Amino acid sequence: MQVRTRHTPTFGVARLVLAPAEPVLVERSSVLATSYGIGVDTKIKAPGVTAALCTAGPEGGWVDVAPPLPGDLHVLELDGATGWCVARDSWLAASATARLDPAAPPVRALHGGDHGFLAYASGSGPVVLSCYGTLDVVTLDAGELVTLAAGHVVAFADTLQCRLRAVSPDAPQSVRNGGGLALDFAGPGLVLTRTRSPRSLVTWLRDNGFSVRS
Repeated sequence: MQVRTRHTPTFGVARLVLAPAEPVLVERSSVLATSYGIGVDTKIKAPGVTAALCTAGPEGGWVDVAPPLPGDLHVLELDGATGWCVARDSWLAASATARLDPAAPPVRALHGGDHGFLAYASGSGPVVLSCYGTLDVVTLDAGELVTLAAGHVVAFADTLQCRLRAVSPDAPQSVRNGGGLALDFAGPGLVLTRTRSPRSLVTWLRDNGFSVRS
C-alpha cells in the first residue's frame, strides 16, 4: 500500500493506493471515495476500532479516507521492530501487514487491564493517523522528560517510558477516553501530538450551550 496525502495540514485526505487484490483496514466512517471495483466489507471485526475492510480488484485501485475533524495527517511507517501506542480516535487506516491491538501489554499496563483510549500498533507497513489541528513531533533524548495532556497525544513509540496519571485527584478521569488524564514520558523516543483536543471541543460545545447529542 502506498499513501498519498493532500489538503494538509488543514483538511487532510489520504489516498491509499492498493496493488491487485490488496486489502486495507480503514476507519469505517472515514471512507470518502474509492476507485471503481473496490470491495468494502463493513462487517469485519477489528479489536478496539470501528473498521471496514477495503479490497482492491484484479487491477488494483485506491481508497480515499478523511477524518471527521479538520486537521493534519501523519503516515506512521512501522518497521517491524518498534511498536507504537496510538490514540484510538486518531487511527484512520492500516496496511494488512500492520496489527492494531487495544489489549497489548504496553497499553494494558497503562490502562490497568481495561480497553482504553490507546491501542498498540505493530508489524510493518503504513498506518495513517489523523490529527485534530496541527501535528507536532516531540523528540526526547535519553532521560529527557515531558508531560502531555492525554487528549493531545496522537501516538508515541514504545522505546519511551510512560506513566498515566490523573491531572488532578479531585477531577473526573476516564481511561476509556483519556479525560482528566496526563502522560509523563521519559526518552529516548518520539511523541506525536496534536494542537487541538477532541475532548476539549466537546467540553467547549457543552459549556457554551451547544448540545453534543443529536
